[in-house]
Amino acid sequence: MRVLVAEDHPVLARNIATGLRRQSMAVDVATSGDEAERMCQLTAYEVVVLDRDLPVLTGDEICRRLGRQPERPRVLLLTAAGELRDRVYGLERLGADDYVPKPFDFAELVARVRTLSRRATRPAPAVLRHDGIVLDPARHQVTVDGRPTELTPKEFAVLRMLLAAGGAAVPHRDLVRAVWDEHLDPRTTAVRATVSRLRAKLGGGDVISTDTGEGYRLCG
Repeated sequence: MRVLVAEDHPVLARNIATGLRRQSMAVDVATSGDEAERMCQLTAYEVVVLDRDLPVLTGDEICRRLGRQPERPRVLLLTAAGELRDRVYGLERLGADDYVPKPFDFAELVARVRTLSRRATRPAPAVLRHDGIVLDPARHQVTVDGRPTELTPKEFAVLRMLLAAGGAAVPHRDLVRAVWDEHLDPRTTAVRATVSRLRAKLGGGDVISTDTGEGYRLCG
């Protein structure tokens, strides 16, 4: 899941981004309205967590502009303006999909972002299967030949993409965009290391192949 956090308070923006990344989301951060607009033009985000009081362009204006796009991300307004009239205005007049006043509970924010993401994309199969590997997205569980297998959030997200590809190769850049974010150093071995650990947990051998120039695929 790709998320943009548009928040001009650097500490809060960093904390939100870090927390969402720990939930297997790829998160970018914008600290002004014009930066947020530019990033939305370049990247297909599923959800934008948007502060209303951004500099240069306000979050209200960004929300209106996103609403005019034929294929737009879901917008969650996250703001200190928490009165009933503010929430009604944000949902009805600005066209936001959800509205969370500050201060907020982080677990609730994660749940709301996940809910918006499900609305933004076609529903994934309830359970993904391949040669004894079973991944249940709703329960966040993986079994291999019937045995529960513990995966890190990144490993789970990579496996989900590989399973969804149905045996086709998933390019390295697609994994970076969906599972990591724009700040990942292109020279890093993070993707390769994650795939290597995932391969070992799934039984080792050639369960995941590395196709030079194409990406990674599930074998069998």
